Amino acid sequence: MRLFQAFRQEQTDPDHFYGTLARDTVAQLARYLPDGRAGLAGARVLDVGGGPGYFSDELRAAGAHPVCVDADAGELRLRDGRLPQTAVLGSALDLPVRTGAADVCFSSNVLEHVPDPERMADEMLRTTRPGGLVFLSYTVWLSPWGGHETSPWHYLGGRRAAERYARRTGHRPKNDFGRTMFAVSAARMLRWTSRTRRTGSAEVLDVRPRYLPDALAPVVRVPLVRELVTWNLLLVLRKRAADG
Repeated sequence: MRLFQAFRQEQTDPDHFYGTLARDTVAQLARYLPDGRAGLAGARVLDVGGGPGYFSDELRAAGAHPVCVDADAGELRLRDGRLPQTAVLGSALDLPVRTGAADVCFSSNVLEHVPDPERMADEMLRTTRPGGLVFLSYTVWLSPWGGHETSPWHYLGGRRAAERYARRTGHRPKNDFGRTMFAVSAARMLRWTSRTRRTGSAEVLDVRPRYLPDALAPVVRVPLVRELVTWNLLLVLRKRAADG
Protein backbone atom coordinates (compact mmCIF):
# COMPACT_ATOMS: atom_id res chain seq x y z
CA MET A 1 0.00 0.00 0.00
CA ARG A 2 2.89 2.35 0.76
CA LEU A 3 4.35 1.74 -2.70
CA PHE A 4 0.98 2.22 -4.37
CA GLN A 5 0.48 5.55 -2.60
CA ALA A 6 3.97 6.65 -3.63
CA PHE A 7 3.33 5.50 -7.23
CA ARG A 8 0.49 8.01 -7.49
CA GLN A 9 3.15 10.73 -7.14
CA GLU A 10 5.54 9.33 -9.76
CA GLN A 11 4.94 12.19 -12.20
CA THR A 12 4.66 15.04 -9.67
CA ASP A 13 7.33 13.94 -7.19
CA PRO A 14 9.63 11.32 -8.78
CA ASP A 15 12.22 11.65 -6.00
CA HIS A 16 9.64 10.54 -3.45
CA PHE A 17 8.35 7.63 -5.54
CA TYR A 18 11.68 6.26 -6.72
CA GLY A 19 13.31 6.84 -3.35
CA THR A 20 10.52 4.88 -1.65
CA LEU A 21 10.75 2.12 -4.26
CA ALA A 22 14.54 1.93 -3.90
CA ARG A 23 14.39 1.57 -0.12
CA ASP A 24 11.74 -1.14 -0.38
CA THR A 25 13.68 -2.99 -3.10
CA VAL A 26 17.00 -2.98 -1.25
CA ALA A 27 15.22 -4.30 1.84
CA GLN A 28 13.77 -7.09 -0.31
CA LEU A 29 17.17 -7.84 -1.85
CA ALA A 30 18.69 -8.12 1.63
CA ARG A 31 16.31 -11.00 2.42
CA TYR A 32 18.33 -13.22 0.08
CA LEU A 33 21.72 -12.43 1.62
CA PRO A 34 23.05 -14.60 4.46
CA ASP A 35 23.68 -11.57 6.68
CA GLY A 36 20.70 -9.53 5.53
CA ARG A 37 21.34 -5.84 4.85
CA ALA A 38 24.73 -6.16 6.53
CA GLY A 39 25.69 -8.51 3.69
CA LEU A 40 25.70 -5.54 1.32
CA ALA A 41 28.59 -3.88 3.12
CA GLY A 42 31.53 -3.86 0.73
CA ALA A 43 29.62 -5.78 -1.95
CA ARG A 44 30.23 -4.93 -5.61
CA VAL A 45 26.76 -4.38 -7.06
CA LEU A 46 25.97 -3.88 -10.74
CA ASP A 47 22.80 -1.79 -11.13
CA VAL A 48 21.68 -2.66 -14.67
CA GLY A 49 19.53 0.02 -16.30
CA GLY A 50 19.74 2.11 -13.15
CA GLY A 51 19.00 5.41 -14.88
CA PRO A 52 19.45 8.40 -12.55
CA GLY A 53 20.75 6.20 -9.75
CA TYR A 54 18.01 5.96 -7.12
CA PHE A 55 18.74 2.29 -6.49
CA SER A 56 22.49 2.86 -6.53
CA ASP A 57 22.11 5.58 -3.90
CA GLU A 58 20.20 3.25 -1.58
CA LEU A 59 22.68 0.43 -2.18
CA ARG A 60 25.53 2.81 -1.37
CA ALA A 61 23.73 3.85 1.83
CA ALA A 62 23.75 0.16 2.80
CA GLY A 63 27.53 0.06 2.37
CA ALA A 64 27.70 -1.48 -1.10
CA HIS A 65 29.87 -0.31 -4.00
CA PRO A 66 27.34 0.04 -6.85
CA VAL A 67 28.05 0.74 -10.51
CA CYS A 68 25.07 2.15 -12.41
CA VAL A 69 24.97 1.01 -16.07
CA ASP A 70 22.49 2.48 -18.52
CA ALA A 71 22.32 2.68 -22.32
CA ASP A 72 20.65 6.11 -22.33
CA ALA A 73 22.73 9.14 -21.32
CA GLY A 74 19.52 11.12 -20.92
CA GLU A 75 18.18 8.63 -18.37
CA LEU A 76 21.42 8.85 -16.41
CA ARG A 77 20.98 12.64 -16.17
CA LEU A 78 17.27 12.69 -15.32
CA ARG A 79 17.90 13.98 -11.80
CA ASP A 80 18.79 17.65 -12.22
CA GLY A 81 21.16 16.81 -15.04
CA ARG A 82 23.61 15.13 -12.66
CA LEU A 83 25.20 11.79 -13.42
CA PRO A 84 24.88 9.12 -10.71
CA GLN A 85 28.04 8.45 -8.77
CA THR A 86 29.98 5.69 -10.59
CA ALA A 87 27.88 5.74 -13.78
CA VAL A 88 28.77 3.79 -16.93
CA LEU A 89 27.16 4.16 -20.36
CA GLY A 90 26.50 0.69 -21.75
CA SER A 91 23.91 -1.75 -23.05
CA ALA A 92 22.22 -4.33 -20.85
CA LEU A 93 22.53 -6.72 -23.79
CA ASP A 94 26.31 -6.43 -23.80
CA LEU A 95 27.37 -5.26 -20.36
CA PRO A 96 30.76 -3.50 -20.34
CA VAL A 97 31.84 -5.51 -17.32
CA ARG A 98 34.18 -8.46 -17.06
CA THR A 99 32.86 -11.93 -16.28
CA GLY A 100 32.34 -12.59 -12.58
CA ALA A 101 33.01 -8.99 -11.50
CA ALA A 102 29.87 -8.43 -9.40
CA ASP A 103 28.85 -9.88 -6.05
CA VAL A 104 25.27 -8.88 -6.85
CA CYS A 105 23.80 -8.10 -10.28
CA PHE A 106 20.61 -6.12 -9.84
CA SER A 107 17.96 -4.83 -12.23
CA SER A 108 14.56 -3.29 -11.58
CA ASN A 109 11.96 -2.78 -14.32
CA VAL A 110 14.37 -2.79 -17.24
CA LEU A 111 13.87 -6.22 -18.84
CA GLU A 112 10.65 -5.19 -20.59
CA HIS A 113 12.58 -2.41 -22.34
CA VAL A 114 15.06 -4.61 -24.22
CA PRO A 115 14.31 -6.60 -27.40
CA ASP A 116 16.10 -9.74 -26.17
CA PRO A 117 15.29 -10.31 -22.47
CA GLU A 118 17.01 -13.70 -22.29
CA ARG A 119 20.24 -12.15 -23.51
CA MET A 120 20.06 -9.46 -20.83
CA ALA A 121 19.42 -12.09 -18.17
CA ASP A 122 22.35 -14.16 -19.47
CA GLU A 123 24.57 -11.08 -19.32
CA MET A 124 23.56 -10.46 -15.73
CA LEU A 125 24.45 -14.04 -14.87
CA ARG A 126 27.76 -13.79 -16.73
CA THR A 127 28.92 -10.71 -14.85
CA THR A 128 28.06 -12.22 -11.46
CA ARG A 129 30.78 -14.09 -9.57
CA PRO A 130 30.26 -17.76 -8.65
CA GLY A 131 28.17 -17.78 -5.48
CA GLY A 132 26.91 -14.26 -6.24
CA LEU A 133 23.31 -13.14 -6.50
CA VAL A 134 21.16 -12.10 -9.48
CA PHE A 135 18.11 -10.01 -8.54
CA LEU A 136 15.97 -9.34 -11.62
CA SER A 137 12.45 -7.94 -11.74
CA TYR A 138 10.27 -6.66 -14.55
CA THR A 139 6.70 -5.68 -15.42
CA VAL A 140 4.71 -8.54 -16.93
CA TRP A 141 3.07 -7.55 -20.23
CA LEU A 142 -0.46 -8.80 -19.52
CA SER A 143 -0.60 -7.20 -16.08
CA PRO A 144 -2.72 -4.04 -15.64
CA TRP A 145 0.42 -1.86 -15.93
CA GLY A 146 1.99 -3.89 -18.73
CA GLY A 147 1.61 -1.09 -21.25
CA HIS A 148 2.96 1.49 -18.82
CA GLU A 149 1.52 4.91 -19.73
CA THR A 150 -0.52 3.35 -22.56
CA SER A 151 -2.33 0.99 -20.16
CA PRO A 152 -4.96 -0.46 -20.21
CA TRP A 153 -5.17 -0.09 -23.99
CA HIS A 154 -2.22 -2.44 -24.44
CA TYR A 155 -4.74 -5.26 -24.03
CA LEU A 156 -5.91 -4.36 -27.55
CA GLY A 157 -2.33 -4.52 -28.83
CA GLY A 158 0.86 -2.67 -28.00
CA ARG A 159 1.18 -0.77 -31.27
CA ARG A 160 -2.47 0.19 -31.27
CA ALA A 161 -2.12 1.49 -27.70
CA ALA A 162 0.96 3.54 -28.65
CA GLU A 163 -0.80 5.03 -31.66
CA ARG A 164 -3.79 5.96 -29.53
CA TYR A 165 -1.50 7.64 -27.01
CA ALA A 166 0.22 9.61 -29.78
CA ARG A 167 -3.12 10.82 -31.18
CA ARG A 168 -4.30 11.96 -27.76
CA THR A 169 -1.10 13.66 -26.60
CA GLY A 170 0.58 14.74 -29.83
CA HIS A 171 3.76 12.79 -29.11
CA ARG A 172 4.89 9.18 -28.92
CA PRO A 173 4.89 7.51 -25.49
CA LYS A 174 8.21 7.21 -23.73
CA ASN A 175 7.51 3.48 -23.48
CA ASP A 176 6.82 2.95 -27.18
CA PHE A 177 5.87 -0.64 -28.03
CA GLY A 178 8.34 -2.31 -30.37
CA ARG A 179 10.94 0.42 -29.84
CA THR A 180 11.50 1.08 -26.14
CA MET A 181 9.08 -1.44 -24.65
CA PHE A 182 8.37 -5.08 -25.44
CA ALA A 183 5.89 -7.78 -24.42
CA VAL A 184 7.63 -10.05 -21.93
CA SER A 185 5.45 -12.70 -20.34
CA ALA A 186 5.97 -14.44 -17.02
CA ALA A 187 6.09 -17.79 -18.82
CA ARG A 188 8.96 -16.65 -21.04
CA MET A 189 11.31 -15.83 -18.18
CA LEU A 190 10.20 -18.86 -16.19
CA ARG A 191 11.47 -20.91 -19.12
CA TRP A 192 14.77 -19.03 -18.84
CA THR A 193 15.06 -19.86 -15.12
CA SER A 194 14.30 -23.50 -15.93
CA ARG A 195 17.13 -23.47 -18.46
CA THR A 196 19.61 -22.09 -15.94
CA ARG A 197 18.56 -24.80 -13.49
CA ARG A 198 18.77 -27.50 -16.14
CA THR A 199 22.24 -26.45 -17.32
CA GLY A 200 23.48 -26.07 -13.77
CA SER A 201 24.54 -22.45 -14.30
CA ALA A 202 22.47 -21.11 -11.41
CA GLU A 203 20.37 -22.08 -8.42
CA VAL A 204 16.93 -20.51 -8.50
CA LEU A 205 16.31 -19.11 -5.02
CA ASP A 206 12.93 -17.49 -5.60
CA VAL A 207 10.33 -16.66 -8.23
CA ARG A 208 7.60 -14.44 -6.89
CA PRO A 209 5.33 -11.44 -7.48
CA ARG A 210 7.55 -8.60 -6.35
CA TYR A 211 4.87 -6.34 -4.85
CA LEU A 212 2.31 -8.84 -3.57
CA PRO A 213 2.08 -10.35 -0.05
CA ASP A 214 3.98 -13.58 0.62
CA ALA A 215 0.72 -15.53 0.77
CA LEU A 216 0.13 -14.82 -2.93
CA ALA A 217 3.55 -16.04 -4.09
CA PRO A 218 2.15 -19.40 -5.38
CA VAL A 219 0.22 -17.54 -8.10
CA VAL A 220 3.34 -17.71 -10.30
CA ARG A 221 2.71 -21.46 -10.66
CA VAL A 222 -0.73 -20.94 -12.23
CA PRO A 223 -0.58 -20.45 -16.03
CA LEU A 224 -2.49 -17.46 -17.45
CA VAL A 225 -3.54 -16.29 -13.97
CA ARG A 226 0.09 -15.38 -13.25
CA GLU A 227 0.21 -13.24 -16.37
CA LEU A 228 -2.68 -11.11 -15.15
CA VAL A 229 -2.06 -11.05 -11.40
CA THR A 230 1.70 -11.12 -10.88
CA TRP A 231 2.09 -7.52 -12.10
CA ASN A 232 5.86 -7.49 -11.48
CA LEU A 233 7.85 -10.73 -11.53
CA LEU A 234 10.96 -11.14 -9.38
CA LEU A 235 13.61 -13.75 -10.19
CA VAL A 236 16.38 -14.38 -7.67
CA LEU A 237 19.25 -16.72 -8.58
CA ARG A 238 22.60 -17.70 -7.15
CA LYS A 239 25.31 -18.34 -9.72
CA ARG A 240 26.92 -21.75 -9.46
CA ALA A 241 30.69 -22.15 -9.40
CA ALA A 242 30.54 -24.51 -12.39
CA ASP A 243 29.62 -21.54 -14.60
CA GLY A 244 32.50 -19.35 -13.43
